[in-house]
Amino acid sequence: VRHQAISAIITLLALRYFYVQHQWQQQIEAEARARLRALQARIHPHFLFNTLNAIAGLIPGRPDQAEQALLDLADLLRSALADRSSAPLVEELELTRRYLAIEKLRMGERLNVDWHLDEQLPLDALLPPLLLQPLVENAIHHGIQRLPEGGTLSIRVEQQPGELRFTVTNPRPASGETVKPGRRLAQNNVRQRLQLAYEAADPLVIVATADHYQVSFAIPLGRS
Repeated sequence: VRHQAISAIITLLALRYFYVQHQWQQQIEAEARARLRALQARIHPHFLFNTLNAIAGLIPGRPDQAEQALLDLADLLRSALADRSSAPLVEELELTRRYLAIEKLRMGERLNVDWHLDEQLPLDALLPPLLLQPLVENAIHHGIQRLPEGGTLSIRVEQQPGELRFTVTNPRPASGETVKPGRRLAQNNVRQRLQLAYEAADPLVIVATADHYQVSFAIPLGRS
């Protein structure tokens, strides 16, 4: 009887342990999802503010282009404000293209974009939404826009063994000034969301030289 009682107590303790572990894991996952939604929400006002400013600059002299930009913005917001934790690569690329179309209207010949996309990209691969666009926005507003002659923005998406690698490179003033707070805020946002999604220690790789700034990150294939 004593052995049966001890076995029963051990069994109950084990069940209790696994129950607590399960509840703890669920709480951690719920907190991670909540943080992910909160971090995504922090990008949206910043993105909307800058885009509306760009469109407002077009209205006096180019109303037709401003109207088209508003239509692009509507499509952008429909995608960017969707309450979801992942989106296919094809949508992330299209969202970035639409954003660049708006900025091209605003900056004209001062903004050139050089896309480098592997031919066989898995366009249905899932990733956290709004990863590429904020980095592209940073490259324009904290780099190319500050150059009187403008410059070329390079966007590279490569399929490597087991992962997709994204790289955004932009020229910047030759003075090599430190990173502006606005750029750091968006980069930290992207960094934290990648950490939550993929448990990566430091997912952003930043290379800054006197006249260029580059940010890259990788997405494991087969995970959302």
